[in-house]
Amino acid sequence: MSAGASGASTATYAILGCGSVGYAVVEELVEADKDVLIIDHDPGRVESLRDQDLNATEADIGDDTIEELLADREVIVIMSSDIDANRAALETLRTDDVSRFVVVRASDPVSADEFAELGADVVINPAEVIADSALRRLESGELEYKAAQLRELIDGTDGQVAIVTQDNPDPDSIASAVALQAIVEAVGAEAEILYGGEIGQQENRAFVNLLGIELEHVEGEPDLDAYDLVALVDHIPSGDAIDLKQVDILIDHDEHSEEIEPAFADVRPNISSTSTILTKYLQEFDLTPTEVIATALLYGIRSETVDFKRETTPADLTAAAYLYPFADHDTLEQVESPSMSPETLDILAEAIQNREVQGSHLISNAGFIRNQDALGEAAQHLLKLEGITTTAVFGIADDRIFLAARSKDIRVNIGSVLEDAFSDIGTPSGHSTQGDVEIPLGIFGGASDTNRETLLTLTEEAVSRAMFRELGVEGSDAANGS
Repeated sequence: MSAGASGASTATYAILGCGSVGYAVVEELVEADKDVLIIDHDPGRVESLRDQDLNATEADIGDDTIEELLADREVIVIMSSDIDANRAALETLRTDDVSRFVVVRASDPVSADEFAELGADVVINPAEVIADSALRRLESGELEYKAAQLRELIDGTDGQVAIVTQDNPDPDSIASAVALQAIVEAVGAEAEILYGGEIGQQENRAFVNLLGIELEHVEGEPDLDAYDLVALVDHIPSGDAIDLKQVDILIDHDEHSEEIEPAFADVRPNISSTSTILTKYLQEFDLTPTEVIATALLYGIRSETVDFKRETTPADLTAAAYLYPFADHDTLEQVESPSMSPETLDILAEAIQNREVQGSHLISNAGFIRNQDALGEAAQHLLKLEGITTTAVFGIADDRIFLAARSKDIRVNIGSVLEDAFSDIGTPSGHSTQGDVEIPLGIFGGASDTNRETLLTLTEEAVSRAMFRELGVEGSDAANGS
């Protein structure tokens, strides 16, 4: 009695065409103890299959009588190298009323499209499969080679390693630094994580505090002469950028515009987060992540991909899936839902009141502020307004204009927008989803002699016009408070 007739829970299979590719499929199915029928037109091949105690039948798969042999088969895998015969078999199977799952082998993209139109559930193009497999093997081999390079470089140091994040580091930069620190220590060296600027948003401060991550704050350009090796991770150059000639290790998911030739570099713009790259290195070094490292890396990936909603690659998803069972999800929930400070609330209220909207882009002047870090939180909250995909909130503190921008529009690289809009007058930094700018008030001439209201008007006009122009929505349709 067949599996199909008996109502067994496992499917019944038929392999049509048993050359080298078809036989490889048969071996896997038999190993999994599946009920497999093999149909091939070559009598010698059929005899050989029977000698191996396989259920094989001689028939031409292009003949319309093939349907009778497949009456009790639920999954049909058409693997012949004769594409015309595969087409005929598929047409026969799709003209009857029996519900089956059909996999068919194509020879090129044209036949693959044709077979899909004829009703194949899955179309396999061996050339594409081989290419994909080769690329995966190449990537795996490259990572193995890179890990050996990194190990050799770290193993050769006698002193400490300085791991430098971007200024005002975000979760991806911090998490990547923590993972690299673990790798350095596993090799037998010591490492310190250095950062400039401030850890701004409340989420980021909660992230560092709850996980107990130890970071060394440095003012201005760090003194790196005391370190044997210098590593940059997810590093966005800023006005106080370190001397790039001192860099020995660079790991990032964004290309650097500056010329930099470290002893070791792994830059992968085809991956959305540096945390993903460092997760792969942990695996290559055979290091099981601690709860803190796994939680940090998972949050770094989620933060950089906007919780897997933007520019997420298969590598990011694979890394996140690997980290998931090691992470502390209660801590993640606390990090992602921090309380809002009174100052952030004040800036957000001011930004809502002063918002200017063109299309789906919102820009707002928060006025005179005490804490520029709250601008980023306000910009992030304003993204939740209906119809808004890009936000920028700016304010004045001391002798500078500070601007924070956020975007969830896949057509907008907000880091590039800020670079184009303000590189001539300020110091922009950022990437596709977020960025910041510092602009000295000196561009307005005698700013110190200008009254507050006039200064606000001047900055609002200059900043808003530049932003809207680079966003491509410059015009007269702006609506205050709309």
